[in-house]
Amino acid sequence: MTESEIIEKLLDGDEEFQKLYFEHRELDEVVSSLESKESLSFDDEVEVKRLKKIKLSLKDRIESRIAEWKHRVEA
Repeated sequence: MTESEIIEKLLDGDEEFQKLYFEHRELDEVVSSLESKESLSFDDEVEVKRLKKIKLSLKDRIESRIAEWKHRVEA
């Protein structure tokens, strides 16, 4: 099973995964929007860094859920 298929399964049946996944996507859009500005204020730069740290934490948790699912299926 591919990672995309696993993500689809988790999105269908795991509310916590859904929350993590969509929060990560939302933050990705916010960061992209901020970074697309011609120039960032100091506050914007700080905000981008803060949001990227949150995004990374969410990605780690998403990857962990995927690994757990793979382990359960393979066991």
